[in-house]
Amino acid sequence: MRAFGSSTLPREDPKSPARWGTLFLEDGSRWEGRGIGAGTTRVGEVVFTTGMVGYPESLTDPSFRGQILTFTYPLLGNYGVPSPAARDRYGLPTFLESEEIQVRGLVVRGVTSANHWKSHESLDTWLTESHVPGVVGIDTRRLTEHLRAEGVVRGVLAVSEPGEERPTTGALRALLRTAPKYADEDYMAQVSPKVAHVYGARRDPLVALPDCGVKTSIIRSLLTRKIAVLRLPFDAEIPEKWEGRRVAGLLVGNGPGDPAELGAAIEALRDARRRALPTLGICLGQQLLALSRGGKTYKMKYGHRGQNKTVVFTDRTALIASENHGYAVDPKSLKRTDLKPWAVNPDDGTVEALRDSGGRTIALQGHPEGHPGPQEAGFVFDEFAAKLRRRAA
Repeated sequence: MRAFGSSTLPREDPKSPARWGTLFLEDGSRWEGRGIGAGTTRVGEVVFTTGMVGYPESLTDPSFRGQILTFTYPLLGNYGVPSPAARDRYGLPTFLESEEIQVRGLVVRGVTSANHWKSHESLDTWLTESHVPGVVGIDTRRLTEHLRAEGVVRGVLAVSEPGEERPTTGALRALLRTAPKYADEDYMAQVSPKVAHVYGARRDPLVALPDCGVKTSIIRSLLTRKIAVLRLPFDAEIPEKWEGRRVAGLLVGNGPGDPAELGAAIEALRDARRRALPTLGICLGQQLLALSRGGKTYKMKYGHRGQNKTVVFTDRTALIASENHGYAVDPKSLKRTDLKPWAVNPDDGTVEALRDSGGRTIALQGHPEGHPGPQEAGFVFDEFAAKLRRRAA
């Protein structure tokens, strides 16, 4: 089997023993490079992101759980890693989108040393401490073209300890055969909280958030708008009141996996709908809201992952959004629901935003908080907050 992308590798540190890194795809292609991070082997769905900045946020985004992430931008590590222990005034991670690295593995063309006042440690050290392997030096542009042509596939990322031999193709193929499929894994057990937690002031309107892997910045976006957040397990019943406070609205955020497999969350949303709560869906949340109202979703060939996705609304206004999703809402299935497309992606026609006929529900496939990425879609938080205050008045 031909090895792709192994012709040019970054220069080795003469003080550090050479470590190999191998990425083997389910379609039989094998990509060789140099190993960084943890000396271990991981299986995951291999995807790519076109973002040029924000690798600490991307690596800690729970939507990437179960995936091996390829960065098309050829150089990472230049501003290091901010302190994972830093907390904001709400007790949330200041610089990261969750408490830990969520990806199964990292693939990048080159890694450089950190030079930034906010850097706490290097990318290599952070990966090692987090038990996450990475491979450096393969041709990520060619790998991305391969994934765009063939579609995302499962893969094995293996990194050696010094002196270990590379695994055989047969061994890597056998590992893939026994590993679970991406859609079959239980990601909610890994990313959803076990108990409820409230953020924000008691005097502020309270929003229920069934957490399917929500990003820290989405919660913070509400808190900075004086909206309190009740963070719940993903499959929890949406309460009418919490500790004497009325629940004024519902937020359904991002997360990993196949939305159609989250039956308990879909049922909880279906029950909550009867109370006519102002509702905001983001990313996976848009898909779950569509499913809860009779719509359908489908798996995309290679998804949208990056910070440069064009969104065009029905009034012909347009914006650029940060996105990270591999599933989308089937627009034909919305004909029997009260949801209508509000925006589309002009490149492939995917549904980028939804509204309901009653004006209570809005949903966006992209990430309006823009961490990392543009924040042009932040107005949806303002619109949602206005609906909540009218209801709470």
